[in-house]
Amino acid sequence: MISVEAAKGRILQAVRPLPVEQVAVSQGLGRVLAEDVRAQVTQPPVAVSAMDGYAVRAADVATVPVTLGVAGAVPAGGVHEAPLQPGQAVRIFTGAPVPAGADAIVIQEDTEASPGKVLVKEAARPGQFVRPAGLDFKVGDIGIRAGRRLTARDVGLAAAMNNPWLRVRRRPRVAILATGDEVVMPGTAIGRSQIVCSNGLSLAAAIQAAGGEPIDLGIAPDNREALLAMAAGARGADMLVTTGGASVGEHDLVQAVLGEAGLEVDFWKIAMRPGKPLIFGQIGGVPMLGLPGNPVSTLVCATIFLLPALEKMQGLDADQAPTRYATLAKALPANDRRQDYLRATLAHGPDGALLATVFGKQDSSMLATLAHADCLVVRAPLAPPANAGDRVEIVPFPGGTGGV
Repeated sequence: MISVEAAKGRILQAVRPLPVEQVAVSQGLGRVLAEDVRAQVTQPPVAVSAMDGYAVRAADVATVPVTLGVAGAVPAGGVHEAPLQPGQAVRIFTGAPVPAGADAIVIQEDTEASPGKVLVKEAARPGQFVRPAGLDFKVGDIGIRAGRRLTARDVGLAAAMNNPWLRVRRRPRVAILATGDEVVMPGTAIGRSQIVCSNGLSLAAAIQAAGGEPIDLGIAPDNREALLAMAAGARGADMLVTTGGASVGEHDLVQAVLGEAGLEVDFWKIAMRPGKPLIFGQIGGVPMLGLPGNPVSTLVCATIFLLPALEKMQGLDADQAPTRYATLAKALPANDRRQDYLRATLAHGPDGALLATVFGKQDSSMLATLAHADCLVVRAPLAPPANAGDRVEIVPFPGGTGGV
């Protein structure tokens, strides 16, 4: 058996960032930038008003109250062509260009209008309530750096910078093949010795959430010909992920049968729980990750190994996320030689600290506890007993308690 870190390192070493493609900015959400996004325009293009009020010369309103002549009005999208003269003001609205000669805005609440005139009751300093040209960004400014997964805010910024197209990494195409005579798809008739297969669907959801494109190859029965035929559907994919059949039983066929199709195994078995019988290798130039069949083992191993690989394929730093910690709510016994990933809930204690409460039962067939968990508590090999109040490493799940 090899360590979790060694296994993760070898998987990441075997995958590369995918080629670049061009997408419309409207399709950019969740994609990873391959090139910097630069401003094609200056925003605002000219000095504009930040408030509704009057554009003035600050020197004219240094001493108040003072009455100025109103030389016109300018709405957002309009222009006041004539330069402002001493003793004049122009009625102006938020977002409208500041007339030449004006250098301040007096908000309308500090004025009293009358026909052709305005009484200014508060002084204004130069630049007050004026947004200068380029306040947000200027032509050529880098708005978003390559290597970032785009958020809704990023999409808005790219559009505001007048970029109709974005250069992004192609989405990883991941073929998923479940195996086993004992598993059937949800909604189908279930035999006395069969169970519903959730692994393919949960993996597809995890891959999609991570920015990939899942390709569901279905469920291969426990026979050589069917497994070979269905695994051939992975041709053209960026990775093949199997579930089940990775152990050493006589019906665990993945390693033996795919070996006939050219599978070159890099490693098999990891010193972790859940997820010991995990295979990694290459088949026909496609990285292959053979996950255990138990549903919790499948998703835990996908979290630890598959998702970082997908991040690297999309040009992200797979190790960029900082290590997270929480405080144990209850004591834990000493650990054995395998690295443990314990399902736990998170809550904020009275002092605001993040408290992790480990579920009492950790059987790898219990998917409900994984669905209800907020994180995995990591226990290193041979870790001594841990007491309530001890600081422990956690792997947070998206959307969980504590802002994770």
